[in-house]
Amino acid sequence: MKIHKAGHNIILFFGLFFVILSYIFNYFFNEIGIFQFIFYATEVIIFFLVIRFFRVPLREIKKDENAIICAADGKVVVIDEVFVEEYFNEKRLQVSVFMSPLNVHVNWYPIAGIVKFAQHHAGKHYPAFLPKSSLENEHSSIVVQHKNGQDIMIRQIAGSMARRIIYHSKIDQQIDQYDEFGIIKFGSRVDLFLPLDAKINVKLSQSVRAGNDIIAFFK
Repeated sequence: MKIHKAGHNIILFFGLFFVILSYIFNYFFNEIGIFQFIFYATEVIIFFLVIRFFRVPLREIKKDENAIICAADGKVVVIDEVFVEEYFNEKRLQVSVFMSPLNVHVNWYPIAGIVKFAQHHAGKHYPAFLPKSSLENEHSSIVVQHKNGQDIMIRQIAGSMARRIIYHSKIDQQIDQYDEFGIIKFGSRVDLFLPLDAKINVKLSQSVRAGNDIIAFFK
């Protein structure tokens, strides 16, 4: 396991903040007691959770050209047929994975191919598990074309805690399956918009892990 570079400055900030806060606290409350123990234990737990949030797991995956692998850790909250105006202007199969604050928040490409579209959209910060968050929340949309000619869209969605989406996708970029493409800081949800004839391989409320679980198969 390693720490994502997007978290380095945040971890440093929290570390310095807790050191200063501990110094001030110790200055006014220098007697050792249960109150001091709770205070310092709380600092350690919060700092540990911040570090853990930016973890990047090292996983061995079995690549499959016909498979659309999971792009994020979390729980499947949507499997539905929807009309996608952006880029496609047609119906698509939507599969959404909600990431709790305890999940890994790094995102990976579910297929190999070429990036055909990449766009960031400003928006609101409703809870990411709500259906309306897919369009109304801050989000990024990335379209990857598989070598079989079929396109899928990956949408990173910021939630109520998330305040920044990071992605590295560039148009005409050649990418491989399970290449990292970004992270959502303290968020949220990843939607996949697949061809209607894709064979879904997951169920609602199923817990999934990026790279380990297959969301669907191309026909």
